[in-house]
Amino acid sequence: RLGLERADTAEKALAVIADLLEKYGQGGNCMESHMAFTYHNSFLIADRKEAWVLETSGKYWAAEKVEAGGVRNISNQLSITTKIDREHPELREYAKSKGWWDGEKEFDFAATYSYVNTARMTTSRGRYCEGYKLLNKHKGSISSEIMMEILRDKESGINMEGGFMTTGSMVSVLPQEPGLPCVHYFTGTPDPER
Repeated sequence: RLGLERADTAEKALAVIADLLEKYGQGGNCMESHMAFTYHNSFLIADRKEAWVLETSGKYWAAEKVEAGGVRNISNQLSITTKIDREHPELREYAKSKGWWDGEKEFDFAATYSYVNTARMTTSRGRYCEGYKLLNKHKGSISSEIMMEILRDKESGINMEGGFMTTGSMVSVLPQEPGLPCVHYFTGTPDPER
Protein backbone atom coordinates (compact mmCIF):
# COMPACT_ATOMS: atom_id res chain seq x y z
CA ARG A 1 0.00 0.00 0.00
CA LEU A 2 2.83 2.38 0.77
CA GLY A 3 4.46 1.57 -2.57
CA LEU A 4 1.21 2.55 -4.31
CA GLU A 5 0.92 5.70 -2.24
CA ARG A 6 4.51 6.90 -2.60
CA ALA A 7 5.54 5.88 -6.12
CA ASP A 8 4.31 6.60 -9.63
CA THR A 9 6.07 3.69 -11.36
CA ALA A 10 6.54 0.00 -10.58
CA GLU A 11 10.30 0.46 -10.28
CA LYS A 12 9.89 3.31 -7.78
CA ALA A 13 7.39 1.23 -5.77
CA LEU A 14 9.97 -1.54 -5.60
CA ALA A 15 12.48 0.98 -4.18
CA VAL A 16 9.94 2.23 -1.61
CA ILE A 17 9.24 -1.31 -0.37
CA ALA A 18 12.96 -2.20 -0.28
CA ASP A 19 13.74 0.96 1.71
CA LEU A 20 10.94 0.21 4.19
CA LEU A 21 12.20 -3.37 4.61
CA GLU A 22 15.71 -2.08 5.31
CA LYS A 23 14.45 0.42 7.88
CA TYR A 24 11.69 -1.57 9.63
CA GLY A 25 12.02 -5.22 8.61
CA GLN A 26 8.85 -7.29 8.52
CA GLY A 27 6.89 -9.57 10.77
CA GLY A 28 3.63 -10.04 12.58
CA ASN A 29 0.93 -12.65 12.54
CA CYS A 30 -0.60 -13.32 9.13
CA MET A 31 -3.93 -14.49 10.54
CA GLU A 32 -6.54 -12.91 12.76
CA SER A 33 -6.87 -16.10 14.80
CA HIS A 34 -4.69 -16.87 17.80
CA MET A 35 -2.61 -19.33 15.79
CA ALA A 36 0.87 -17.90 15.25
CA PHE A 37 1.54 -17.99 11.51
CA THR A 38 4.12 -15.74 9.88
CA TYR A 39 5.94 -15.66 6.55
CA HIS A 40 8.06 -13.37 4.43
CA ASN A 41 6.30 -11.44 1.71
CA SER A 42 6.37 -11.48 -2.07
CA PHE A 43 4.97 -8.82 -4.34
CA LEU A 44 3.85 -8.46 -7.96
CA ILE A 45 4.37 -4.79 -8.85
CA ALA A 46 3.19 -3.45 -12.22
CA ASP A 47 2.51 -0.23 -14.06
CA ARG A 48 1.58 0.44 -17.69
CA LYS A 49 5.12 -0.16 -18.95
CA GLU A 50 6.74 -2.81 -16.76
CA ALA A 51 6.30 -5.36 -14.00
CA TRP A 52 8.52 -6.68 -11.21
CA VAL A 53 8.50 -9.58 -8.78
CA LEU A 54 9.93 -8.69 -5.38
CA GLU A 55 10.60 -11.47 -2.88
CA THR A 56 11.85 -11.06 0.66
CA SER A 57 13.53 -12.88 3.50
CA GLY A 58 13.67 -10.67 6.58
CA LYS A 59 15.27 -7.42 5.43
CA TYR A 60 16.94 -9.15 2.49
CA TRP A 61 15.31 -9.17 -0.92
CA ALA A 62 15.70 -9.98 -4.61
CA ALA A 63 13.77 -8.52 -7.54
CA GLU A 64 13.19 -9.84 -11.03
CA LYS A 65 11.93 -7.69 -13.90
CA VAL A 66 9.23 -9.52 -15.84
CA GLU A 67 10.18 -9.87 -19.49
CA ALA A 68 8.04 -7.95 -21.98
CA GLY A 69 5.22 -10.23 -23.12
CA GLY A 70 6.07 -12.69 -20.36
CA VAL A 71 3.96 -14.07 -17.56
CA ARG A 72 4.91 -14.41 -13.90
CA ASN A 73 3.22 -15.56 -10.72
CA ILE A 74 3.97 -15.86 -7.01
CA SER A 75 2.48 -18.16 -4.40
CA ASN A 76 3.70 -18.99 -0.91
CA GLN A 77 7.30 -19.76 -1.82
CA LEU A 78 10.36 -18.00 -3.17
CA SER A 79 10.46 -18.25 -6.95
CA ILE A 80 13.27 -15.93 -8.03
CA THR A 81 16.19 -18.20 -8.88
CA THR A 82 19.23 -16.94 -10.84
CA LYS A 83 17.59 -14.11 -12.85
CA ILE A 84 18.03 -11.31 -10.33
CA ASP A 85 17.79 -7.78 -11.66
CA ARG A 86 18.01 -5.95 -8.32
CA GLU A 87 18.95 -7.15 -4.85
CA HIS A 88 19.70 -6.07 -1.32
CA PRO A 89 23.35 -4.92 -1.30
CA GLU A 90 24.29 -7.50 1.36
CA LEU A 91 22.13 -10.38 0.07
CA ARG A 92 25.00 -12.60 -1.08
CA GLU A 93 27.40 -11.73 1.76
CA TYR A 94 24.76 -12.57 4.34
CA ALA A 95 24.11 -15.94 2.65
CA LYS A 96 27.85 -16.65 2.67
CA SER A 97 28.16 -15.69 6.36
CA LYS A 98 25.38 -18.18 7.21
CA GLY A 99 26.97 -20.96 5.15
CA TRP A 100 24.01 -21.11 2.74
CA TRP A 101 26.09 -20.23 -0.34
CA ASP A 102 29.76 -20.92 -1.00
CA GLY A 103 30.32 -17.86 -3.20
CA GLU A 104 31.52 -20.11 -6.03
CA LYS A 105 28.47 -21.62 -7.68
CA GLU A 106 25.86 -19.48 -9.42
CA PHE A 107 23.74 -17.62 -6.88
CA ASP A 108 20.13 -18.87 -6.74
CA PHE A 109 17.97 -16.78 -4.40
CA ALA A 110 15.18 -19.34 -3.91
CA ALA A 111 17.60 -22.23 -3.37
CA THR A 112 19.74 -20.20 -0.97
CA TYR A 113 17.05 -18.50 1.11
CA SER A 114 14.38 -21.21 1.31
CA TYR A 115 13.88 -24.87 2.05
CA VAL A 116 12.23 -25.52 -1.32
CA ASN A 117 14.18 -27.44 -3.93
CA THR A 118 13.99 -25.10 -6.94
CA ALA A 119 14.23 -28.00 -9.40
CA ARG A 120 10.94 -29.35 -8.00
CA MET A 121 9.27 -25.93 -7.77
CA THR A 122 7.82 -25.91 -11.28
CA THR A 123 7.25 -29.65 -11.55
CA SER A 124 5.52 -30.51 -8.27
CA ARG A 125 1.80 -29.97 -7.86
CA GLY A 126 1.05 -26.83 -5.93
CA ARG A 127 -0.40 -23.37 -6.27
CA TYR A 128 2.76 -21.87 -7.73
CA CYS A 129 3.23 -24.67 -10.26
CA GLU A 130 -0.41 -24.80 -11.28
CA GLY A 131 -0.62 -21.01 -11.64
CA TYR A 132 2.54 -21.09 -13.75
CA LYS A 133 1.00 -23.74 -16.03
CA LEU A 134 -2.32 -21.90 -16.40
CA LEU A 135 -0.64 -18.58 -17.21
CA ASN A 136 1.68 -20.19 -19.76
CA LYS A 137 -1.23 -22.06 -21.35
CA HIS A 138 -2.79 -18.68 -22.20
CA LYS A 139 0.44 -16.71 -22.76
CA GLY A 140 -0.07 -14.12 -25.48
CA SER A 141 -3.87 -14.15 -25.21
CA ILE A 142 -4.55 -13.41 -21.54
CA SER A 143 -7.65 -11.29 -21.06
CA SER A 144 -9.37 -10.14 -17.88
CA GLU A 145 -11.88 -12.99 -18.36
CA ILE A 146 -9.08 -15.59 -18.56
CA MET A 147 -7.43 -14.13 -15.43
CA MET A 148 -10.76 -14.37 -13.60
CA GLU A 149 -11.06 -18.01 -14.70
CA ILE A 150 -7.55 -18.74 -13.40
CA LEU A 151 -8.23 -17.03 -10.06
CA ARG A 152 -11.48 -19.03 -9.65
CA ASP A 153 -9.71 -22.36 -10.23
CA LYS A 154 -10.18 -24.62 -7.20
CA GLU A 155 -8.57 -27.79 -8.56
CA SER A 156 -5.18 -26.02 -8.78
CA GLY A 157 -5.45 -24.66 -5.25
CA ILE A 158 -5.33 -21.08 -6.53
CA ASN A 159 -8.82 -20.53 -5.12
CA MET A 160 -8.26 -22.29 -1.80
CA GLU A 161 -10.95 -23.86 0.37
CA GLY A 162 -10.71 -25.27 3.87
CA GLY A 163 -8.50 -24.13 6.75
CA PHE A 164 -6.74 -21.57 4.59
CA MET A 165 -9.22 -19.89 2.28
CA THR A 166 -8.78 -17.45 -0.55
CA THR A 167 -10.75 -14.42 0.59
CA GLY A 168 -10.52 -12.18 -2.42
CA SER A 169 -9.04 -11.70 -5.87
CA MET A 170 -8.22 -8.76 -8.09
CA VAL A 171 -7.64 -8.43 -11.82
CA SER A 172 -6.17 -5.22 -13.27
CA VAL A 173 -6.05 -4.12 -16.88
CA LEU A 174 -3.24 -1.60 -17.42
CA PRO A 175 -3.20 -0.46 -21.07
CA GLN A 176 0.17 0.80 -22.30
CA GLU A 177 -1.58 3.70 -24.03
CA PRO A 178 -1.67 6.49 -21.39
CA GLY A 179 -4.96 7.89 -22.74
CA LEU A 180 -6.85 4.69 -21.95
CA PRO A 181 -8.18 4.15 -18.42
CA CYS A 182 -6.92 1.40 -16.15
CA VAL A 183 -9.67 -0.99 -15.03
CA HIS A 184 -9.61 -2.96 -11.77
CA TYR A 185 -11.96 -5.83 -10.92
CA PHE A 186 -12.37 -6.98 -7.32
CA THR A 187 -14.41 -9.86 -5.94
CA GLY A 188 -17.57 -8.62 -4.26
CA THR A 189 -17.72 -11.55 -1.85
CA PRO A 190 -15.07 -13.45 0.10
CA ASP A 191 -15.24 -16.27 -2.48
CA PRO A 192 -13.48 -15.41 -5.80
CA GLU A 193 -15.63 -18.07 -7.51
CA ARG A 194 -18.52 -15.59 -7.31
